[in-house]
Amino acid sequence: MMKKTIINNATVVNNGESHVGSLLVNGDRIERIVMGGVIEPEGEGYMVVDATGMYLLPGVIDDHVHFREPGMTAKADMHTESMAAAAGGVTSVLDMPNVVPQTTTVANWCERMEIAKGRMHVNYAFFLGATNDNLDEIMAMPSEEYPGVKLFMGSSTGNMLVDRREMLEGLFAKSPKLIMSHCEDTARINANMKRAQELYGDDPDVTHHAEIRDAEACWQSSALAAELAKASGARLHIAHISTERELDLLGGNVTGEACVAHLLYTDEDYARLRGRIKCNPSIKSASDRKALRQALTDGRITCIGTDHAPHLLSEKQGGARTAVSGMPMVQFSLVSMLEMVDEGVLGIERLVQLMCHNPADIFGIKERGYIQEGMKADLVLVSREEVAHTITSKDVLSKCGWSPREGDAMHWKVRSTWVNGNLVWDGHSVDTNVCGEALCFVK
Repeated sequence: MMKKTIINNATVVNNGESHVGSLLVNGDRIERIVMGGVIEPEGEGYMVVDATGMYLLPGVIDDHVHFREPGMTAKADMHTESMAAAAGGVTSVLDMPNVVPQTTTVANWCERMEIAKGRMHVNYAFFLGATNDNLDEIMAMPSEEYPGVKLFMGSSTGNMLVDRREMLEGLFAKSPKLIMSHCEDTARINANMKRAQELYGDDPDVTHHAEIRDAEACWQSSALAAELAKASGARLHIAHISTERELDLLGGNVTGEACVAHLLYTDEDYARLRGRIKCNPSIKSASDRKALRQALTDGRITCIGTDHAPHLLSEKQGGARTAVSGMPMVQFSLVSMLEMVDEGVLGIERLVQLMCHNPADIFGIKERGYIQEGMKADLVLVSREEVAHTITSKDVLSKCGWSPREGDAMHWKVRSTWVNGNLVWDGHSVDTNVCGEALCFVK
């Protein structure tokens, strides 16, 4: 592996600004940044990249992925999904606890960390999941080693529903870490499903998914979570906000994540893409999508994740009851958002704020998320191509082998991805000899 890399004449996007400049990576660190000039190699052993006309961004930090290992490796695993992440310019991922066995004890968390060593091609961390009776385990976790506590305030994949009021109040009162919540009201969803089955049959068509997991179910659960956070002072991060109304809950110690799928699609897309875009919470109306897109730039949404959740395509068949929820998105999240930059939804500087800076700040990730001298060299080089590339299944590196973005034309391309100074993606293939590191946290 090259020990020193020079990237010359890139448009460096960082801290709300874009300037043409050059950068020297020495080992795993950014050693030198020069704005408006080039850096010449001082001897041999340098990789020199001419990045004229390209954009250099901090590596994307995806705060919400499901890499499915252990327990569900037929559809995804740490090796394949981290390859997809690297190809998409994602250099760090925060993985969720609803695997088999669930990551709800310190022992199970330690086992996942061991599995990840030498198999993850990007940097990684694992949430500890809350249950109705594991507050002692949460209190025992070393706070500098994990990003936060994942709370399912609504049943979803893995059946990790926390529904006891005393546990919720205790968690918000005592959690030493940020709480990241999946908010949907299960009782309302169950009632909606029963009503839909009476109208449409045992397995209502997938086009009814947004009626069953509706906006009110999200609002009721998110409002309760925000109430608990504001009463206790706990830091709450509401995952995958999907409705306009939930945006009113954000501010102070309550932050919110938007996921790429909810920014891309509306409920009108179910007819075309069917179960491929079935996820929890559901993709909702065009007005909800419009509000979410506006919230990217008005400060209410603080970060963009993917909720990358691969399933076999065979599992995505069926209706609102039987088709499983979740989709792979980590490989195409950055280019999808760059296409939205072209559409005028947000600026590229704001994109970097939402996908790189803010996740590092919200979760307290050490030494990552910015292009600064002395920081870890997690970097991605992207370019806008004149001729668009149409995504096919052959492009997909996720183990499940499909993407809802198949058939879509993209002008943006991830040219190179560096993880800790090592080139892991060269625009064509992943160097599987490159492995990421366990992330460290300051709070």
